[in-house]
Amino acid sequence: MDLNWPALSAEIVRHLQALIRLETVNPPGNELLAAEYLAGVLRAEGLEPLVLESAPGRGNVIARLKGAGEAPPLLLYGHTDVVPAEPAHWTRPPFAGEEHAGFIWGRGALDMKGSVAQQLVVCLLLKRRGRPLKRDVIFAATADEEVGGEDGKGVAWLVKRHPDLLRAEFGLTEAGGYNMDFAGTPIYPIQVAEKGTVWLKVRAHGRPAHASQPHADNSVVRLARAVADLGRHGLAYHLCDAAAGMLSATAAAVGGEMGHWLSELADPRYAEDMLRGAFHDHPLRPMLAAITHNTATPTGLSAGYKTNVIPAVAEAVIDGRNLPGTSTADFLAELRAVMGADLDYEVTLESPPLQTSHQTPLFQLMAEALRRHDPRAQVVPYMMTGATDAKYLAPLGVPSYGFAPIQLPPGFDFM
Repeated sequence: MDLNWPALSAEIVRHLQALIRLETVNPPGNELLAAEYLAGVLRAEGLEPLVLESAPGRGNVIARLKGAGEAPPLLLYGHTDVVPAEPAHWTRPPFAGEEHAGFIWGRGALDMKGSVAQQLVVCLLLKRRGRPLKRDVIFAATADEEVGGEDGKGVAWLVKRHPDLLRAEFGLTEAGGYNMDFAGTPIYPIQVAEKGTVWLKVRAHGRPAHASQPHADNSVVRLARAVADLGRHGLAYHLCDAAAGMLSATAAAVGGEMGHWLSELADPRYAEDMLRGAFHDHPLRPMLAAITHNTATPTGLSAGYKTNVIPAVAEAVIDGRNLPGTSTADFLAELRAVMGADLDYEVTLESPPLQTSHQTPLFQLMAEALRRHDPRAQVVPYMMTGATDAKYLAPLGVPSYGFAPIQLPPGFDFM
């Protein structure tokens, strides 16, 4: 291709810096700032973007490059909201978008304004080159991914009110296409699956009393024991198709001792021993454990209102993530078996796990593109341990891949 890569890179950097400087911290969001900026760039190139405001200040922008209709559309989508930042703990100002030592610094540079800037320039490049497209290409930069639920103001809102704007054969979004080092081998994961979400509150009940006379029916003690049991035992090993595909492909690509370890991790007979042994202190252990287990992480505890009163209720907040093939009911049954059946379990937010086949022409095309730019690249399917907006598109029949390619320098931790 006769592409001027340095100029394109500079263009992406310029848009990334502009997006970082727009403070779209969610809550409250203010993503309309980013939507209007992106719409202005698209209009200047002759495109006709739609800016859709789901609530005051909550902006989504969608643009469509028309193709011949020989194939269904391809959707490029990402979110423009970011999580909060505490400037006092940052090396550089989080909303300045400064360039330093070859990096752009700022909140959202990776999650995911960098990817949005990539997708924007891809659309601009397709428009400038004017080559016939077999399919429509849709660009969508949306709001409210970081805290959005079913009533969110971004993709969830668009799916409910404007589904035809997003219908596509596939969607490409965040979390894939970057390099990871496995024993010196550059592994490039492409996300084909993501775990579901089961956020919940777990409550222990007991008998309230004056604290000067301790008794055995103490809600705080009961909850503390249950949380300690969860921390000690965790949840059971499961191997879903996405994790199996990643482990087998990575083991084959890496070979040697690491390849053997990964093969053992994919075998239920040896997996737990591998996590306790060979991978015990390995930096990849948290990710490898998470893709082979449902997880339940305590993130909050509350109980009591006065030092000298034993409370009737103690509560833990749990971040649960369930693997493809595990329903919310299955997850709760597994959690009860560890924490105890005498506790109350209240689900506060849930989203389904997702899984897309990597045996598709699009996956192969993405793999070939990565290998063109890095001949050493070993491309493998990957399951994200968190969640993305893909969960809202799946009911529309739009499967998603995580593909926002970037080559990271040695030692850079993207996870």
